Amino acid sequence: MTFPDTIAAVSTPPGRGGVAVVRISGPDAHGIAASLAGGGIVPGRIAVRRVLGEECVVLAFAAPRSYTGEDVAELQCHGGIVAPRRLLDAALRCGARLARRGEFTERAFLNGRIDYEGAQAVIDLIDAKTDQAAEAALSGLAGESTRRLRECYEAALDVSSAIEHSLDIDEGELPDDFADGVAKRIAALLDSLDDATRRLRTRAIMRHGALVVLAGEPNAGKSSLFNALVQENRAIVSPAAGTTRDAIDAWLDIDGWPVRLVDTAGLRESSDAIEAEGVRRTEDYMARADVVLALGSGGEWPAVPAARGDGAATIRIHAKCDLSRGEGLNVSSKTGEGLDALRKEIGAALARQAQTGSPAGESGDEGERAVAAIMQASSHLRAALSVGGDLVLAGNAVRAAAEALGRHIGAEYTDDMLERLFSRFCVGK
Repeated sequence: MTFPDTIAAVSTPPGRGGVAVVRISGPDAHGIAASLAGGGIVPGRIAVRRVLGEECVVLAFAAPRSYTGEDVAELQCHGGIVAPRRLLDAALRCGARLARRGEFTERAFLNGRIDYEGAQAVIDLIDAKTDQAAEAALSGLAGESTRRLRECYEAALDVSSAIEHSLDIDEGELPDDFADGVAKRIAALLDSLDDATRRLRTRAIMRHGALVVLAGEPNAGKSSLFNALVQENRAIVSPAAGTTRDAIDAWLDIDGWPVRLVDTAGLRESSDAIEAEGVRRTEDYMARADVVLALGSGGEWPAVPAARGDGAATIRIHAKCDLSRGEGLNVSSKTGEGLDALRKEIGAALARQAQTGSPAGESGDEGERAVAAIMQASSHLRAALSVGGDLVLAGNAVRAAAEALGRHIGAEYTDDMLERLFSRFCVGK
């Protein structure tokens, strides 16, 4: 796809740094770079030129072998705020216009350099908070989910074709184990779809992070446990009840899962308006949490809302086990006992959620749409297994499963979907 205009932006984060990059993309990218660098720019070669009084490294990429699929030039200058801004201003004076948020990646998508999943994976990689989240993003960048779903679609077509063929020939010509063979192929396809669903749910958790909430009465040890897990004195710890009145959060890497850990106000009736609001917020966090760390003692635990998402977990904790032991997971923020076990419990709970939970994400999110398509296809395949060898009904069900997957992998993306995705990018990406 050819765009009439040339865009430019600073592609590196603002602030103090060793190097900054100004990216230019479009039909005049090489000409603008040559004007700034005072000479011809040769794609595939590195040039060091003096631009606006400082030495810059100039790189040129020819269409379609570039990030956006069109002519691209990148100028590397000294970091900071002023140097890249001056270079960008000069590029704009030469005829480029300032790029919109995510416009470089949007052009890559529209030019077929990456698919929708790959574009989503780019922002996932930028936002990744753990190595495991980065690996999941790289898998998406390689189109792993799309490839797997396409393989499932083709397998469903093969089974459907085999059943359709069987209906056109004499029943006596079919092998004796034909129906059993079809059932085994459908079961194997169901296993593949279950695996694809698990991978998509894992990526959803990696993308958005898991909400893990500490809940309990005042002085149950929530803030001490928060500080112990964060390994920093973030929350105020005091023997006075009701010290924590608002939520405090921090991001953690727990067994590779990106976790937003939230310390909350103690649960109790209060006539104090501020504390009462803190309790209300605690209850709201608990209702939305992927994992609630419920601190209690003597067999008494905070009431956790029942109407939570599929796969949401509650881990009951007896804190301050250095003073006394009790039911639940015994943990001491003072001695460190039980902290590793708690981290493993949280990681295991999130792994279970990836297996069985509802897909996380915004409405229209690609992962959510893919899971919905898989669920629909799986429902049809289970129906095919339940018809007791009736090949006509089985064929109809398998064909419906293939259609559900086909609609997804051949999906058209609306302007609203593209806008929602690319608006999450920074200007230079």
